Amino acid sequence: MQRLITVFAFFLCFNLGAQVTQEIFESFKLQERRDVQYYIPEDYDAEKKYPLIVVLDGEYLFDQVVANSKIYSRFHGLPQMIVVGINQSENSIRLDDCAWEEETGLPNQKAKKFFEFLGMELIPYLDLNYSTAPFKMIVGYDISANFQNYWLFKENSLFNAYVNISPTLAPEMESRVPSRLGAFKKQIFYQLILEGERNSDTPRILEMDKAIKAIDKESLHYFFDEYPSADHISIVTYGIGKAFDNIFGMFKPISPKEYKTQILTSEEPVFQYLQTKYNSIEDLFGFTKSVDLNDVMAIYAGTRKKDDFESLKPLSDLCKREFPGTMLGFYFEGEYYEQLGEPKKALKTFEKAFGMDEIDFLTKEMALEKIDALKADFGF
Repeated sequence: MQRLITVFAFFLCFNLGAQVTQEIFESFKLQERRDVQYYIPEDYDAEKKYPLIVVLDGEYLFDQVVANSKIYSRFHGLPQMIVVGINQSENSIRLDDCAWEEETGLPNQKAKKFFEFLGMELIPYLDLNYSTAPFKMIVGYDISANFQNYWLFKENSLFNAYVNISPTLAPEMESRVPSRLGAFKKQIFYQLILEGERNSDTPRILEMDKAIKAIDKESLHYFFDEYPSADHISIVTYGIGKAFDNIFGMFKPISPKEYKTQILTSEEPVFQYLQTKYNSIEDLFGFTKSVDLNDVMAIYAGTRKKDDFESLKPLSDLCKREFPGTMLGFYFEGEYYEQLGEPKKALKTFEKAFGMDEIDFLTKEMALEKIDALKADFGF
């Protein structure tokens, strides 16, 4: 099994490298050249919108972020993403990029220029040359995790999601971050990740966690994950996958647990759950998500389990839009008319379904059985 995992990881990284572009970026703000890496999905389509992830400490974090974005987009319904990594390890340049003034805790002159390079040069360059979505996420570790918090000090946060992995905090950051998070009206995702191995920053990080948890705002989506067995190095591997899970959890297909604990226990119409889920994705992330067939089937099962036949009509309308040419929409509509006590409409609708393509568990034989049963019961 271990050999299979190793082989899979090798081919994943080999394939990843084939889709990554490395470039020297000429920065006017920094007055120097910077090494950056771009991951653009191999089937990139300019007609689609792609969320953007900015990865600091690119040499350490970029490949892991790209690998997670690929896996989650393939298996969990996450949209494909554009990822840019800023390399900062050569000559320990990260220390200059992310430095702060001890008296104020704010970026020093060199760090201010790096701040402007990212926000005024690199990200606008990507927005101009690629079809980026409004949703932007930033990932940082240690000193670069602290640095990303400075975007919270702006009136309008450039980023929608922040992934802080074991931050080394500047002075007063444990109080400044909660204060700024509490001030925003826009939706903000904030992920704080901490290892079990204690250091001088741990008490301040825990203090910051406590203060953020005290904020009562629906617009703030805060996650804190602590890994007792991780140290300051291994925490990177522990944290990135969980951050994706937390921030993009609603993109996952409806799970059996979700079906049992949320759909079946809700007093609202079953279809409302599906509608709320996809509307929330659009509101939070700024783009629409294609409806998963798995989610449709979960809602259909819920309508039958709860005898909520009224939800079949909006579900059928959605399926006609999302799965045109298949039986799905007309079969559900036929069941709706059948439950409504309108056999003639049900018969015509099942006949339409019979003439369309099969999908999932729905077969032409099932539509034909419905047609024959209606004809036998009502003498059509």
